[in-house]
Amino acid sequence: MTEASYDDLRARLERAEEILRTLQRGEADAILSKNGPSLVHSLDVISKETQIKLALEELAKARADDLVLARKAKEDADAANIAKSNFLSRMSHELRTPLNAILGFAQLLEASTPSQTPNQMICVDQILVAGWYLLDMVNEILDLALIESGKLSLSLESVSLAKFFLESQTMFEPLAEKSGIHLYFHLLDSTWFVHADKTKLKQVLTNLLSNAIKYNSESGTVEVTCSANTPGRLRISVKDSGAGLSAERLAQLFQPFNRLGREIDAKEGTGIGLAVSKKLIELMGGTIGVKSTVGVGSEFWIELDRDVTSQPAAAIKQREETVSQPKDDAAGYTLLYVEDNKSNLILVEKIIEKHPKIRMISARDGMQGIALAQEHLPDIILMDINLPDISGIKAMTLLRNDPATKHIPIIALSAYAMLSDIEKGLEAGFFCYLTKPIKIKELTDALDAAMTSVGNRQPSA
Repeated sequence: MTEASYDDLRARLERAEEILRTLQRGEADAILSKNGPSLVHSLDVISKETQIKLALEELAKARADDLVLARKAKEDADAANIAKSNFLSRMSHELRTPLNAILGFAQLLEASTPSQTPNQMICVDQILVAGWYLLDMVNEILDLALIESGKLSLSLESVSLAKFFLESQTMFEPLAEKSGIHLYFHLLDSTWFVHADKTKLKQVLTNLLSNAIKYNSESGTVEVTCSANTPGRLRISVKDSGAGLSAERLAQLFQPFNRLGREIDAKEGTGIGLAVSKKLIELMGGTIGVKSTVGVGSEFWIELDRDVTSQPAAAIKQREETVSQPKDDAAGYTLLYVEDNKSNLILVEKIIEKHPKIRMISARDGMQGIALAQEHLPDIILMDINLPDISGIKAMTLLRNDPATKHIPIIALSAYAMLSDIEKGLEAGFFCYLTKPIKIKELTDALDAAMTSVGNRQPSA
């Protein structure tokens, strides 16, 4: 409506209102004789404008109601997502705590001196296989839930495929040999890097290699290759000589919890791994696919963006990582372990007994841990996160604020193992963040790194 039209309409309405007031005073005859035609027109304007006004008011009210409902729906969705994230984090913690004792003590038995009897080793092996399988299943379910809720975050970086292949080959050769499978990693160009989350890429390749070995034919082969057929992309392929898949099963391959009829198979599995792998690769901007022939085998492949911009920096970083830091051979490191769970304390005590350089003291809550740290000034602190009085993060913050303890490397060791928990801990300032169940080599490597850090620290002037 133009300004002139608005002024005209306003004038008509004012005149109509004046006429209505006159009518109310009983002066109808004078009005009708003087303003008959204009009166009818003005009343018609009032009727139409009143209808428009009422319609606009109803529309505004409906829009306001919609906004309230939308705001409420968003608040409910946000609350549901927060509740889901808290539930997943808590469930992860509660499942990992008993698994920590099962797998930790089983690893100690496996490495004990004198060695276990052959029958005992068979039992220990079964505990470890079942425990790690259960842990993998927990991780996959949590990953799938995080991806579907949009809560999974990635840390994209330049990843050297040459180094990545070497690590994977070292990891899977013993499993392939034990299964009677011939595993081949073909040589590739050392300048090939991809833009990916290294941890998640390792998870995907681990899934593909595990399946290729698990579902292969007797004395079969697995070949891992890399090619650069697509401009700007690199393709990693895992080819097996298994039974192959029909077109019908290929169409169902990446569905969660679908084991393609292998539910009655003696081989363990959940049907989650490939579904998670597909989503992870797509989150990294890549693609995943498969071609398969019944009776011949299957070839799974993933394609990721090639990283050429940061190769020099990545190559330097790779060389630096291969140079081991000198260790201080002097004995006498003190480790303070702050942990309220008795079985976890006993497990770490047993691990530390095998480490000749470290003497361990322990605290059962955060405040006791702070007091012991201030009293003994340990070289390294191992800190649980879920303590009965204050959180491990809070305890670390208090220690960092004390000039006497702020220099001590503090390693987080927690059953809170979701990526958001790890990121939160690292951002808070932990030396590193380890998750339960404990992997003994991972823990001892972290302790070695912390001791190296302590040994390299220069005394203050």
